[in-house]
Parts: sequence; C-alpha cells; structure tokens
Amino acid sequence: MRLGGRVAGAIDVLADIEARRRPVADALKDWGLAHRFAGSGDRAAIGNIVYDALRMRLSHAFIMDDDSAVALAYAVLLRQWGYSPETLAADFADDRFAPPVLTEAHIAAFSSRKLEDAPLHIQGDIPDWVQPSFEANFGDDWLAEAKALATRPTLDLRANTLKASRDKVVKALDRAGAKPARIARNGIRIAAGEGASRLPNITAELSFQKGWFEVQDEGSQIVAELVQPAENHQVLDYCAGGGGKTLAMSAAMNNKGQVHAYDADRKRLAPIIERLRRAGTRNVQVHDDARQLEGLKNKLDAVLVDAPCTGTGTWRRRPDTKWRLTQKNLDERIAQQQDALLEASAFVKPGGALLYVTCSILPEENDQQAARFCAENPEFAIVPAADQWAKIFGSDAATPRLKDAATVTLSPASTDTDGFFFCRMQRKV
Repeated sequence: MRLGGRVAGAIDVLADIEARRRPVADALKDWGLAHRFAGSGDRAAIGNIVYDALRMRLSHAFIMDDDSAVALAYAVLLRQWGYSPETLAADFADDRFAPPVLTEAHIAAFSSRKLEDAPLHIQGDIPDWVQPSFEANFGDDWLAEAKALATRPTLDLRANTLKASRDKVVKALDRAGAKPARIARNGIRIAAGEGASRLPNITAELSFQKGWFEVQDEGSQIVAELVQPAENHQVLDYCAGGGGKTLAMSAAMNNKGQVHAYDADRKRLAPIIERLRRAGTRNVQVHDDARQLEGLKNKLDAVLVDAPCTGTGTWRRRPDTKWRLTQKNLDERIAQQQDALLEASAFVKPGGALLYVTCSILPEENDQQAARFCAENPEFAIVPAADQWAKIFGSDAATPRLKDAATVTLSPASTDTDGFFFCRMQRKV
C-alpha cells in the first residue's frame, strides 16, 4: 500500500473507534481481518497513525480546527511525521486509494493556529477534568508531564537472570537495536522509532522462546525492584495479573524463598502459567481462589498490591483509555484500591512490608490512598523511599518524584518510563 491507502485505512479505524467507543486494539484487528491484502508493514503504519492521533487528539483537533478522523490523521502527518500540505497533495494526486485532499479550511487552520493559544489541557492533551489532579501531583511541571504522556513509548524488556544475563540478551537482540536500560538493573530498551517504522516482533526471537527475557516496561521493573524481596522471603503478589512483577521478584530471589501469585480475576491470571514455565521459575505458587490464601495470614514478609487503577500512567501505550476515563471510573478504582489494601494487609506479618503500587499518576489513587490507609490502620507506617532509591539504582540514575522523600512516582518526563507509583508501608512489630 502507498501512503494514501494507509492514511485512508487509519481514518476508517479512527472513525470506527469514535462511532462505536471501542478499544483501539479491537478496531485495528477488525480492520486487518477485513483487509487481508494489507501487509504487516501496512498494518503497522496504520496503527502508528491511529495511536499518534489518539495520543495528541486534543492538540491535533485544535491546530486543524476540526476533530474529525480525517483532520486527526492529516495532523499526524503534518505535525509528527514531517510532511507538508504540498508534499501530501503531490503524493496523493495519482493514488485512487488516498483520502480526500486537505480542504482550504484545514490548510488555513494549520498555517495560522498556534498551540500556545489553546487552553492548557489541550496543550497537554489530557481531559480537562483531570488537570487539577495533574497540578496537585506535579505542581508547575504538570504540563510537561502531560505532554510526555502523549509521546511514543519504547519497547522495554527484562532479562530473566534465571537463564541469561542482561549482556547476553542485549547481544542476542543486537539486530533489533536493543540497549541496556538506564535505571532498571536488568532492563533492556528498544527505541520507539518514528513515522511508519515498526517495532520488531520480539516474541518471535528464539531467545524469547528460551525464556531469556520478558516484555515489561522499565517502570514496572523498577517498582518490582523496590520491593527488595530476599532469597529467604515469603512474598505475596496480591493482584498478580499476567505475572510480570511475580516473574521479576522470582528472578530477584534466585528461585529461592516463595512467591505466591494471586488475582481475583482468573482471566487476567491465566497467562502466568505459560510465562512461569518459559522463565524456569520454581519458587512461585499460583492461586486463583482467595480461600487458598487463608493459611498465609500474618505470615508474609512482603505483600505487593499492584492495585486496579485508572491506568493514567500508561496513556502512551493505551491512548484510547485517556478519552474514555470518567470521574465515575476514578471513584470506582479508589474504592477497589481501598478494599485491596485492607484485604492484602491481613497477610503481612509483624515487621513485614505492604507495598502499594499503581500505574497511575493521579494523587487520589496514590499518596492520598497510602496516607488514608495508614491513618485508618495505625499499625502500618510509610517508610521513606529516597534512600532506598539511591542504594538500589545508584546516585547517577534519573531521579523520580519523591514526595516528602517518602513515596516514588515514575513518569515519562522524570524517568522516561510509564507512570507508576510506589509506597512501602511497614507493619509495626
């Protein structure tokens, strides 16, 4: 397919997402099934246009003075991919599959409108109602943080040290452009690329099939390292999901001690079995029924609560969720987090640690939740994380946001990772 056909395909997908309010991955999959002639490069290019458009939907619409699918797709090419109205007109002129040409109104808007004239939430490409939360969390830096959440994410991997060192994995993935991550000690990074470029199909690599590495955002790896599980520890991953942090902790413990992986949602937990087999773990027990945990109460050294959240920290990877988020969603997540913290705390032994993690950057889900939990459960107290950060990652590592030196907030702007929150709460002896 030529560029025109790819743009037309992206417009169709964007229109489908808007009309049916459906996840972007589903819309792209259905388009691919209906257009089987499109090659993998075509599908990747269309996906890039769609994701780029959704990440910067508000600012694209402002610059084009139009929020239609056509305007958003053209804005990607003009603002992010380096095309001009003239080069696009020439390229599309003899392409019968190309979309309608830019209108005079679009060209005039693109030439005259300046983003600095837009309201700040539009400049930051975030819903207007979450701006106060960004301001509360990031202060004067909130706009830069919002803009960073509208950029393309890298492809991050974690070397599985049960089977291979990071250097060994980097060498095996040299042709994919793999480099050591800047912060996570076993992290590996592949650059995001620009324009129509596509990321390598990393799971097709023989080294992946051998279990040498897992796909995991560097931020997720970092918070797993902050848990600091020891080889003799008994650990519970209370909201384990697909098991990314379970696997990371198991490797950090050198297959010793015990990691219990539990999730109330069996469908989310299901992929963990194959991942554990491939990784070669021997110290993980998987639980899909809360009754199986009864014997662990008051006995565990560390309990990780990777709580259900709004996912605002993952907006780079899932930009469609940014525009579906509502206050009702946030309120529901806050209630679920409170329940999860209270339920999980019952398994922490005296002197043990309760680790609270979200992939959100909203204070309502993070610092406010931790403070509320400790106020209502005075046998727990927040342990400052600043000293531990330097001890684990070194003084030269990028510095996250450390609220009162106590809690950790990772973000694309501060640590070049997805957004994550981490808080260590210790139970009194």
